Amino acid sequence: MSRKAVAATAGPKGKRAEPDADCQICPRLAAYRASGRAEEPDWHNAPVPNFAAANARLLIVGLAPGLRGANRTGRPFTGDFAGDLLYETLLDFGFAQGAYRARVDDGLRLAGSAITNAVRCVPPQNKPTPQEINACRPFLAATIESLPDLCAILALGRIAHDSILRAFGQKLSAFPFAHGAEHILPEAGAVTLFDSYHCSRYNTNTGVLTPPMFRAVFASLRAKIDAVENADQPSKGMP
Repeated sequence: MSRKAVAATAGPKGKRAEPDADCQICPRLAAYRASGRAEEPDWHNAPVPNFAAANARLLIVGLAPGLRGANRTGRPFTGDFAGDLLYETLLDFGFAQGAYRARVDDGLRLAGSAITNAVRCVPPQNKPTPQEINACRPFLAATIESLPDLCAILALGRIAHDSILRAFGQKLSAFPFAHGAEHILPEAGAVTLFDSYHCSRYNTNTGVLTPPMFRAVFASLRAKIDAVENADQPSKGMP
């Protein structure tokens, strides 16, 4: 299945990479956003859009916006602990430029990378339902389709991993989630799916994920993308 075919598997909304600002597809999430707007009118409290470089070869897929992170600021992984670890690592491995200061106006730029979530709206207790994950998958599929240079996808956690596989029409049993695993997706335009435990505060506090474990995944990603970029360059001295 090519990337262009991915969106077709996701239904009629497959060609739209961004939901409406007041998306009503999931009633529970829409109601939760509405209550959030009443309590915190200065927060974003809307579906969080993709954060992407135009030439992204790497797509990072998280679970959903954090209540006081992306839901507050309007940029994926911005404003909470998960973003602290993620953006530090992106900067260290050349996937971002500038300085991360946990604000949308901090001037941080992504370099050859993009970030999205399997579910675009903040869910109560950070737990989207299976129906909400399914309903948001067309936007994930369209995001994948919109990145013509994509060669690697990083799933942060099992839910993101499973939603990516379903967007590609793949069987979950054929590609089990495991931290550090790499899966070559058949007929997906040479895209490799990388797995990592989510960089949440809970996972790092409990030792499920350590910064060295996270960096090891990004070292593999960097090596993969560098190899692709080197292969794409014409050989020196060739006519």
